[in-house]
Amino acid sequence: MRDSYNRNISYLRVSVTDRCNLRCLYCMPKEGVSLLGHNDILHYEEILRVIRAAVGLGVAKVRVTGGEPLVRRGLMDFLSALKEVPLEDLSLTTNGILLEVYAEKLYDAGVRRINVSLDSLDAEKYARMTRGGNLHAVLRGIEKACRTGFAPIKINTVVLRGFNEDEILEIAGLTLQKPYQVRFIELMPTGRIDVNVPEQYLSGDVVMARIGNFRKLHPVNGSGGRTDGPARVYRMEGAVGEIGFISPVSHHFC
Repeated sequence: MRDSYNRNISYLRVSVTDRCNLRCLYCMPKEGVSLLGHNDILHYEEILRVIRAAVGLGVAKVRVTGGEPLVRRGLMDFLSALKEVPLEDLSLTTNGILLEVYAEKLYDAGVRRINVSLDSLDAEKYARMTRGGNLHAVLRGIEKACRTGFAPIKINTVVLRGFNEDEILEIAGLTLQKPYQVRFIELMPTGRIDVNVPEQYLSGDVVMARIGNFRKLHPVNGSGGRTDGPARVYRMEGAVGEIGFISPVSHHFC
């Protein structure tokens, strides 16, 4: 299957719910958003039909997202059903709050790669960013996922000027001893949110420069850094893991 630019389409993102157990500042307003009713979202059987059709057209990789996918009932049975579909890769994006509870079940269901949203390593700041999230639950979930065998584990960090930009080096430092891929993502305008995008936006190039001044960055598989989806990928000198930069505002997203 090819798009209008003649690019091969082999990857499908499936949002199984619009619900989430967090209310991140850059994602939604404090009062929340209008949610779809039960009859307005696809049943798992319908999603399976879509995925099977997509595989028939050449899709080989599926990523399950939300909202927060782990809050939807029946998710493990749905993921297990995907074992019958000839996929090369099944991955999941989560905020990590429930990851410690579900890591082993996800692995048993066939998921092999996990993306975790983590915007701060300071518990108080994390709670403010997410409006009540428990940082320690997320960190335990990441450790559990690592022990369970997920690889790679990607950690997604949205950098806000004046809020968590002082943690850039600390978060990047997670890759020094662990095989994580930490990905710094530019703040994007996404409708009604409680951050000032023009004032709090920090470009990926600025983040990269700060890390590079701390420790030399080596491009992975190529002089410009390997591309991993929308990410440009590097490794800090002496690090086990990798650092990615996703810059949908200052660079091309696709």
